[in-house]
Amino acid sequence: MQADLRLRSRRQRLERGAAFSAAKVVAADNMVALLESVLECGDIVCLEGDNQKQADFLSRCLAKVDPKRIHDLHLVLSTIALADQLEVFERGIARQVDFSYSGPQGLRLAKLAMAGKINIGNIHTYLELYSRYFTDLCPNVCCLAAEMADREGNLYTGDNTEDSPVVAEATAFKSGIVIAQVNQIVDKIPRVDIPGDWIDYVCASPKPFFLEPLFTRDPAQITETMILTAMLALKGIYAKYLPKSLNHGVGFNTAAIELLLPTYGEELGLRGKACLHWLLNPHPTMIPAIEAGFVKTIYTVGSEMGMSRYIAARPDIFPIGRDGSMRSNRAFGQMCGHYATDMFIGASLQIDPQGNSSTATTDRIAGFGGAPNFGCDPRGRRHCSPAWLKAGEETYAGKNVAPRGRRLVVQLVESFHGRLEPTFVEKLDAWELQEKAGFALPPIMIYGDDVTHIVTEEGIANLLQCRTPEDREQAIRGVAGYTPMGLARDRRAVENLRDRGIIQRPEDLGIRKSDASRDLLAARTIKDLVRCSGGLYAPPTRFRNW
Repeated sequence: MQADLRLRSRRQRLERGAAFSAAKVVAADNMVALLESVLECGDIVCLEGDNQKQADFLSRCLAKVDPKRIHDLHLVLSTIALADQLEVFERGIARQVDFSYSGPQGLRLAKLAMAGKINIGNIHTYLELYSRYFTDLCPNVCCLAAEMADREGNLYTGDNTEDSPVVAEATAFKSGIVIAQVNQIVDKIPRVDIPGDWIDYVCASPKPFFLEPLFTRDPAQITETMILTAMLALKGIYAKYLPKSLNHGVGFNTAAIELLLPTYGEELGLRGKACLHWLLNPHPTMIPAIEAGFVKTIYTVGSEMGMSRYIAARPDIFPIGRDGSMRSNRAFGQMCGHYATDMFIGASLQIDPQGNSSTATTDRIAGFGGAPNFGCDPRGRRHCSPAWLKAGEETYAGKNVAPRGRRLVVQLVESFHGRLEPTFVEKLDAWELQEKAGFALPPIMIYGDDVTHIVTEEGIANLLQCRTPEDREQAIRGVAGYTPMGLARDRRAVENLRDRGIIQRPEDLGIRKSDASRDLLAARTIKDLVRCSGGLYAPPTRFRNW
């Protein structure tokens, strides 16, 4: 038995690549030729594609290789965000993909899958995909993006470390080839985020890598309906359970909560009692809550454009290195979100009567990202917190089972979204997508039995207190508003659930709909956020309207 085939393959690839590099440094004009020399047909290739940071130059180069020489590649990447990442399938360079999220390319991905031009292996959570990098999906070649490199290949990733360490380690320690595009090659980098021993080639890309301000939400676009649902969540869930550690999904509804913390949250007495420790990208809408003393720590899975100076000035809040800049890590962040938080609150495109939710629709395969890890009850958790224990008491009350806690998993949605598309549906599009795309399972993002609360403008459904499947379904229908699913509710059953406190309307919580005013927001514009930061926040140009 030969036990060193990957090592022999690595040596051969490096020998072929030597013709196109000066030691570890590759000129941008040579990158396509280098890829053709180190890649082999059928390779597993990781293109670093994060929520924000993209190895865009290397993606463009991969899309230009000769498909007669390099084909049948198997791509693995967190996020499909760029057109070039799908161009490789249209040109026949790659045939299969395993990924986590595809937001901006979800429509095109669905069309390619239906046309048979791309084979989707599995849609993963981030943690799940990272785990497979070390087992059965270990890359033969990986392509990274970093801020800087020196000539020995040491990488500085700066604020946007994201996926780079986990991909580099999985590849380097399985005799793979690691290539990095960097914004600069310098004599000395500020700190070593990834050691040069793991890196085979570095290339100064013609322009800085693509970075998406994914977590910036303009307060001017927060509506009174969003404020109402945020008030319901704060009073009916945050003030009740007092979660000390939590994660917010991306969206205007959770941005509204962040901007209400210093005002309505203060009125509810939450400061110092809840929302102390966060697993979160540095959302600009968190600035007022940080400045008001609500936040003790934020661990980040990535950064956000324009936040660097503010982050560096708050080293007690953010993970800051000795060089003065932040280091994020998506793998560690996903682990924190899975095990170290009391609550996850996010949204979805569709929710069915059992509480199952998905962002995958008949014409768009958006993927899951980290939501299934955050939006579940992690059965391996053993450390206790008051919120976790209280949710567990509600879940298992009256049942002859061993006591245990429970993660709060909250869906915060409006009954209609987009162009008046109902959020609540009798059957998820995921079932039809399963059939059309040939998936083994329907791509459900968060399973209903993991959801503890659903909040809409109609009120809160506390699913923890439901004792039968029928109660659970009517509780969900009871907050589904004027959607067809909501109109099909059993009115008597819903009123009974309200009498039992399982459904709570705004008036049951002492909230008048007229109270949901934009005057409650701690910042009403991007300019207000800049002012609140002491001028340290520098929003991207497209968010400046002054």
